[in-house]
Amino acid sequence: MPANTKPRIAIPMPHSLDREYAERAIPQYERAVEQAGGVPVRVPLDETPADVMKIIETCDGVLLPGSKADIDPVRFGASRSPHAAAADPRRDAVDNLLLQDAYNLRKPVLGICYGLQSLNVYRGGSLIQHIPDFLPEELRARVNHEAGKKIAVAHAVEIEKGSKLAEILVTEEKPVIPVNSSHHQSADAIGNRLRISARCPDDGIIEALEGSDADHFVFAVQWHPERSVDLDEPSRAIFRALIKAATR
Repeated sequence: MPANTKPRIAIPMPHSLDREYAERAIPQYERAVEQAGGVPVRVPLDETPADVMKIIETCDGVLLPGSKADIDPVRFGASRSPHAAAADPRRDAVDNLLLQDAYNLRKPVLGICYGLQSLNVYRGGSLIQHIPDFLPEELRARVNHEAGKKIAVAHAVEIEKGSKLAEILVTEEKPVIPVNSSHHQSADAIGNRLRISARCPDDGIIEALEGSDADHFVFAVQWHPERSVDLDEPSRAIFRALIKAATR
């Protein structure tokens, strides 16, 4: 990348079936990228694969945002839960193109909420389709993972000591940070060359993943740091790390 050029970060539209939601949600991600020093690039979901690749090829990194959809459980060999939302095949197709390009060329990746789930399934992992159905009854009421954007702090997240995420947050201890929460699914079996970097300490739900390859920046969080970049330093640090990795 030429000196003094801001890295371009590809961001697929959150949802192809609900345009109002997509247009409402994506500016938050764009603003977070801009604040961190990057240039957000919208990737539409209704273009041909060839046209999508033309956009992707101009970008230095990938941000996979949240979505109202749920990934088709057929992709990880499971039957659909009655609590699962409809899949969004166009979003999944674009995510797969973005991830394929990122892994081939070692472009940095940041997944957020649905983006974590998309990354994990792409790498051969599986998902918990509805968290209350997965947890034992005594744990179901401890945390409301579906709290939504109106609840600024839904629960705590415990970062694994020695993880890359701990390095991003500039701490050598095992920190517990407050986060928002808007999901009913989460990672189950972990995908190839991914590892757990954070859990909810109250019920053990996986809250962050990271790549295990030292030369490739791959991170995903289950919460929404784009909503809290004006409120806390950990949220800002996550986006700064993406932009730093894309600048190299």
